[in-house]
Amino acid sequence: MHRGKGMKFVGDSRVPAENRMPNIPKDYSEYPGKTEPFWPNFLLREWMVGAVFLVGYLCLTVAHPAPLERVADPTDSGYIPLPDWYFLFLYQLLKYTYASGDYTVIGAVVIPGIAFGALLLAPWLDRGPERRPVKRPIATGLMLLAVASIIFLTWESVATHDWEKAAQQGAIVDDVEVDESAEAYAIYQSQQSCIGCHGGDMLGGAAAPSVFQSDYSKEEVMEIIVNGVPDKGMPAGQFAGTDEELEILAEFIANDGQVPAGE
Repeated sequence: MHRGKGMKFVGDSRVPAENRMPNIPKDYSEYPGKTEPFWPNFLLREWMVGAVFLVGYLCLTVAHPAPLERVADPTDSGYIPLPDWYFLFLYQLLKYTYASGDYTVIGAVVIPGIAFGALLLAPWLDRGPERRPVKRPIATGLMLLAVASIIFLTWESVATHDWEKAAQQGAIVDDVEVDESAEAYAIYQSQQSCIGCHGGDMLGGAAAPSVFQSDYSKEEVMEIIVNGVPDKGMPAGQFAGTDEELEILAEFIANDGQVPAGE
């Protein structure tokens, strides 16, 4: 090697390398079962798995469509809302005395914030090299506590919810055209106890559903008006009219808000 102008160093690109192999990627066949190309092998498999789940999800939605309720009424203060199943544990938390009313912020922000914050901090609270759950007591304990709490609160929410009342309040009722010129409608308007629950239009209010929601006969309607339905919150003896007015009103309700033909 000569010093001075034209000096060449080891590694200089101008020095031709003997037996130099071209820059060709390694053949994946050199590592059978240990590696594979991203395209198309890996990506195609991921797409296939995603397609199977998508088709299964579509079949599930067709076989079991989402339950629909009546059109939302913002003036209905008696409606009992129910969140989706994955939020039931938070919904149940807001039912407790210490997390509702004046303390709603505790149940809606403070307790969930502490719980989720503890889960986020778990990797920093337990930084040991062990990966086995029995060797990571802090992280394992926090996770087990969170899972147990979610399962318990979800179960309690499902067990204590009034599903019958929820189905009744959300039932889709066919549109009913009430004959407001009928005598029975005037009788109904004179009964403040009826209007207070079933609304002035007889189609449901804050405390009771539409009077036309069920297919009762005239006699059954009279029985309900007189004796009420105590197990559903309707007291007896609320009608203050005469027996004749009771019969006219019951027949009007049984005929879906219309005066029977021939009268």
